[in-house]
Amino acid sequence: ACYDEGKRVAETMMYAYRDQNNVDVRVARIFNTFGPRMHPNDGRVVSNFIIQSLQDIDLTIYGDGSQTRSFQYVSDLVRGLYALMNGNYDQPVNLGNPDEYSIKDFAFKIKELTGSKSVIKHLPKTEDDPTQRRPDITTAKRELEWEPKVSVMEGLEQTVTYFQSVLDEAGEIIPTGPGATKPQAQQESNKRPRTSS
Repeated sequence: ACYDEGKRVAETMMYAYRDQNNVDVRVARIFNTFGPRMHPNDGRVVSNFIIQSLQDIDLTIYGDGSQTRSFQYVSDLVRGLYALMNGNYDQPVNLGNPDEYSIKDFAFKIKELTGSKSVIKHLPKTEDDPTQRRPDITTAKRELEWEPKVSVMEGLEQTVTYFQSVLDEAGEIIPTGPGATKPQAQQESNKRPRTSS
């Protein structure tokens, strides 16, 4: 895929620049990261599922949901990048959380966490959708003494709270797709407060 090849080219150029100009470089391979201040329309699975769940609209899964992903909380990523930049290791390092979830199970977890009445809806699988995405963080543990500290569920609780505040301000958000809307403050009468169930 173009995305994968782009990353390979970028890494190659970094090391060529290091060798040519005798400068320090660091290469972080960042895996799925989430947390407060994510954009509701960024098209990522975490933001999509949370925004859909909080509005009790269908949770959309592409394919049967058996494909797996791993998710790291943003503060863990920041710690990893800080350790990498302040260390001496200059080979590629995976920064991610190796805890693995199927997309279907992840949707159910967010639905349960938000108390949502959403229905899980399956759509045709997208092209080039990998069946598994899980980081091997052996190098990060060995070279940076780094590993994630925040569990996925702890991070989701913080992220749901943030997105609820964004939704309270915006009134309604269409998370992704052709009709996606960016969050904009609406008139007070148009806001639909969420009642807890």
